[in-house]
Amino acid sequence: MTVDTLRFATAGSVDDGKSTLVGRLLHDSKSVLTDQLEAVERASASRGQEGPDLALLTDGLRAEREQGITIDVAYRYFATAKRRFILADTPGHVQYTRNMVTGASTAELTVILIDARNGVVEQTRRHAAIAALLRVPHVVLAVNKMDLVGYQEKEFQRIVEDFAGHAAELGLPSFTPIPVSALAGDNVVDRSAAMDWYDGPALLEFLETVPVGVEAADAPARFPVQYVIRDGEVRHYAGQLVSGTLRVGDRVTVHPSGETSEITGIDVLGVPAEVAYAPQSVGVRLADQRDVSRGDMITAGADVPALTREVRAAVCHLAGRPLRVGDRVLVRHTTRTVQAIVKDLAGAAELSANDLGRVTLRTAEPLALDDYAVSRRTGAFILIDPADGATLTAGMAELP
Repeated sequence: MTVDTLRFATAGSVDDGKSTLVGRLLHDSKSVLTDQLEAVERASASRGQEGPDLALLTDGLRAEREQGITIDVAYRYFATAKRRFILADTPGHVQYTRNMVTGASTAELTVILIDARNGVVEQTRRHAAIAALLRVPHVVLAVNKMDLVGYQEKEFQRIVEDFAGHAAELGLPSFTPIPVSALAGDNVVDRSAAMDWYDGPALLEFLETVPVGVEAADAPARFPVQYVIRDGEVRHYAGQLVSGTLRVGDRVTVHPSGETSEITGIDVLGVPAEVAYAPQSVGVRLADQRDVSRGDMITAGADVPALTREVRAAVCHLAGRPLRVGDRVLVRHTTRTVQAIVKDLAGAAELSANDLGRVTLRTAEPLALDDYAVSRRTGAFILIDPADGATLTAGMAELP
């Protein structure tokens, strides 16, 4: 049986219990090493706690955070018999909004945590806005600390209805609400007897069964060329097929040149294959000796990306230095990097770190873009400072 992988991110306000939730998920799914658990038990006992404080499994960076050191996304890896998981654990403070963008940008699911006592707060709305902006396919609303509101269904429903109103305004198509108590373990790995009014899945059960890889498989074929490998007179174009499928015999188009050819061979891990599926890394051979290089994109079928030098996008600014109209930047889109200038910021004077906004760019060379709403992989890009190579801004293309 093939075991697939789910990439997901967690987001929550400070003290909503995210560390405890992640710790409970790791502990109850038996994904914690014995020495790690023993260290947590000793630390908890030294504080006078009766049981292990599971938040300690994920709070190793807390001391650095208290010292004011910038915290990036912490990636955690675990697995069950049904699926492997890559968890992007993002900080909760508003000043780390950019870190949630980083973590959720490649996630197929986001868990937004809410304290049942506080309900929907400003940071909850911000996390929902980012999930909507990044078009994360699946969103879980984990209403935590249900034990502190007496496991009451009406409290859960009140929060769900409040969040649903904000989700509709943001264009978030759907979400799955789950009532949990991370501290007590209710509905995290096992279903809770304390909430018999809830008939949905526990969090891990949902994570194990939610569909993954659907977007990449269903999207049009997009193959950004990463390397050109020459074997005598034969050229192999290597890279990752980021969406769709490619087959031997397919007619393809090379962007931005617009030249067409036919696939005569496909290699997957050095083995000849008749078909390649996203997100496999492959080598492709074409019938003609076309002038194809790194940064070009090979596509199949009539659904081709837009070739444009005028780029409009929703953005999240990541850098400490502001982004201003007139700034010269580099745009990195898949394997292609081109020069550009910032033409407009939708009326804003500048964008500072963690700001969400919209930008219009004029690029020196055309980019083969998809609308981010259609393809997250080929609709996304980053802006880079040409002076020092620092990442400035994450962008999501919006085509006319």
